[in-house]
Amino acid sequence: MSRLAKKPIEIPSNTKIAFVDGVVTVTGPLGTLTKTFKDDVALAVSDGQVQVSAAKDTLFAKALAGTYASHLINMVQGVTKPYEKKLIVEGVGFKADVQGNKLVMALGFSHPVNINIPEGLKVTAEKNEITVTGIDKEMVGEFSASLRARKKPEPYKGKGIRYIDEVVRRKQGKKAV
Repeated sequence: MSRLAKKPIEIPSNTKIAFVDGVVTVTGPLGTLTKTFKDDVALAVSDGQVQVSAAKDTLFAKALAGTYASHLINMVQGVTKPYEKKLIVEGVGFKADVQGNKLVMALGFSHPVNINIPEGLKVTAEKNEITVTGIDKEMVGEFSASLRARKKPEPYKGKGIRYIDEVVRRKQGKKAV
């Protein structure tokens, strides 16, 4: 069994966890997250802690216990403190703007790129920085990755969309003889 599943998960005092018919619901001050778990994993909630264990003695169930423990930790952290990803839009004429529930970006194409913001996420764009926040870690990461995929940073001038802590390896380019 994984190391994550062996340790009990602490539940903050303002958070509640319910496990009914394979559906885990985590409720906290910022909202509610639900996720469906397979019956290979058993959850035991007792006095401020959750213990995740494999219900069956198979390799798949043991691996799944660690995965579900990680999901549960992310859900508990998300309903108490939102997840945040920051991206930088770099390049001449490249910009981003939030209009209603759409993110409108100028990325050097002949047309503006319009992206619908999913329900449950908050996106802000100031100057050349896009901030994506939300309580679901998977949704924040997936939306940020889809934004970055629209125009990946290129290695010569560094133009494109990159994460704020991402380092783009630069190439030298052509040399004049």
